[in-house]
Amino acid sequence: MVNEFNTTADLRLPAEWEKHEATWLGWPHNKEDWPGKFTPIPWVYAEIVKHITRGEFVRIVAESKEHQKRIRKVLDAANIDPANIEFFILKTDRGWMRDSGPAFVKHNNGTILIHFRFNGWAKYSNYKKDEKFPKFASEKLGLKRFIAEYNQRHIVLEGGSIDSNGGGTLITTEECLLDERTQTRNPGFTKREYEEIFRKYLGITNTIWLGKGIAGDDTHGHVDDLCRFVNNNTVVLVQEKNKSDDNYVLLKENKERLQGIKLSDGSSVEVIDFPMPEPVIFKGQRLPASYANFYISNAAVLVPTFNDPMDKIALGILSEIITDRPVIGIHAVDLVWGLGTLHCLTHEQPL
Repeated sequence: MVNEFNTTADLRLPAEWEKHEATWLGWPHNKEDWPGKFTPIPWVYAEIVKHITRGEFVRIVAESKEHQKRIRKVLDAANIDPANIEFFILKTDRGWMRDSGPAFVKHNNGTILIHFRFNGWAKYSNYKKDEKFPKFASEKLGLKRFIAEYNQRHIVLEGGSIDSNGGGTLITTEECLLDERTQTRNPGFTKREYEEIFRKYLGITNTIWLGKGIAGDDTHGHVDDLCRFVNNNTVVLVQEKNKSDDNYVLLKENKERLQGIKLSDGSSVEVIDFPMPEPVIFKGQRLPASYANFYISNAAVLVPTFNDPMDKIALGILSEIITDRPVIGIHAVDLVWGLGTLHCLTHEQPL
């Protein structure tokens, strides 16, 4: 771990569609994340692993050697080739790798780890095991780890709260990073301070601020359920057609914010409307069901689906934009009961 961090012009946060060395995945074990619905979850993970391993390593974090044996049985039963699977033993609280993992940043033609603090989305108390993952990954991979600090404070930042085009532009939400009343990550931080942090640690020169995230989002505004880059100058932005839905007004407001927005190179952002499924409600709770929580792996784009007529439309839109790899739907009706889906549970390690 290196405390002193001097940036250079070569510092860059890669886009998700760039080549990966691997995808990290924390195998599910905490039944409290899917109360009453845990049984099908490992099989959903197996389906995810099957598609990702066709183009890169999947690095699976298991709780123990015994847990690893149980995982192998699931993968074998799903007829998944083990050649591109690597196991790592680390006890975790939940294992949502997107948020507890480090940012993999390109620096001087190599890769370094930026260690942002994870605090359970400023909501849950059981995160002490999860916050050990960046140090663990650094040691196992032999990559330098830098603590992200501002005014001697370890900065809290989850991977699901930001999205990048790989060219110096980042998109995030005010609800997640600036709200001082609900799930406050870094009390007192301003937009200017966040933008300094993004510039210093991620090489970001241009930050786009949206307003609120989708209804039902347990993270209080993660952008990966809302708006995602799909190439250097294009985003898909979820929109709601039902005027009586809680999402309708806030999603329209986010679309208005993107009008006239420029990228780091001065070009305009192309905004493509992306559908929302009908609200997914279970035990009286609205869940964060969103097609925007897709994951771009080397071999395929994996998109959560919800047994909804909009499934085909969402898959079709992405297929027209991303043409260099197949777009595949992954059934996520059970998965979203954990309050997250495909992008939340994966974490890419760039090549």
